[in-house]
Amino acid sequence: MDAKKTSHPFWPRDLVIPSYVANDRSMSEILVFLFSVSGGFLLVTWLITGISGRLGTWRRLALCWFAVCGFIHSVIEGWFCCYYDIIPGDQSFLSQLWKEYSKGDSRYVIADNFTVCMETVTAVLWGPFSFWTVYSFLTTKSYRFVLQLIISLGQIYGAVLYFFTEHRDGYVHSEFGHPIYFWFYFVFMNFLWIVIPLALIVDAWRQLSAGQSLADSSKAQKIKRK
Repeated sequence: MDAKKTSHPFWPRDLVIPSYVANDRSMSEILVFLFSVSGGFLLVTWLITGISGRLGTWRRLALCWFAVCGFIHSVIEGWFCCYYDIIPGDQSFLSQLWKEYSKGDSRYVIADNFTVCMETVTAVLWGPFSFWTVYSFLTTKSYRFVLQLIISLGQIYGAVLYFFTEHRDGYVHSEFGHPIYFWFYFVFMNFLWIVIPLALIVDAWRQLSAGQSLADSSKAQKIKRK
């Protein structure tokens, strides 16, 4: 019985996952796919945003971020929210990706309620909204910074809850301190969704505040003329 309980790479070690089937793809194959596709989105977005010549480096990098977010939220996290109940035994590539990531957070391989709910919201809302944000900046829509603010707030809120719920659980769903599974998978890859959205929130705040100040000033001048 003990051998059966530990016939998987996840933590805690006494976790029982009867349907689990080991990946037949290596960590390197999975990570190369993830970073190659993400890099492809970065490159294409960078080239597209440079065509007009009116977007600065910072804005182009921000749009590259939203393009990658659109891919990760819609495709990868979308896969999880659709197939979370069969991932442990499924050998589809994206299921294997989630089994690999679950070495850093086993809540995904056991379909923890929080992760299922959080990832469903992320896939349904922040995925499409991220692509919409890229489009809104490319076409200079008036609501573009509103979208940036909404998505970034949603991302940072989800990331904070993600870390805080695991902190309250005592970091039992990963090998605490492991350089790859804990520090790279669990901490680094998710901390990005705190640091970058925070910078984008500050940026959107400044842009919207400046726009409101201009509108207030224009309104005051019209009143004076009357």
